[in-house]
Amino acid sequence: MRRLARRLKCEPSNVTGIVDRLEARGLVERQPDPADRRVKVAAATSEGRRVARSLRESLRFAREPLAGLSEGERVALRDALRGMLGVV
Repeated sequence: MRRLARRLKCEPSNVTGIVDRLEARGLVERQPDPADRRVKVAAATSEGRRVARSLRESLRFAREPLAGLSEGERVALRDALRGMLGVV
């Protein structure tokens, strides 16, 4: 969960709260990390994967404005947005 917190640029305690709520809804479950059993990882349940698929489908409208861009233009836009956010 520390890796997730770093990726989300937030405190691990925030991720713990988010995972607690997702777990209460049956969307994720905590499992021991196979590499270090002292560490817990959040893994999507089958319901969590179904909900994620549904969310991705509902966001298809956002792809339409980008459809007219070439691959190079999409990469340039992605890189510019990452630069604005300070994401490597």
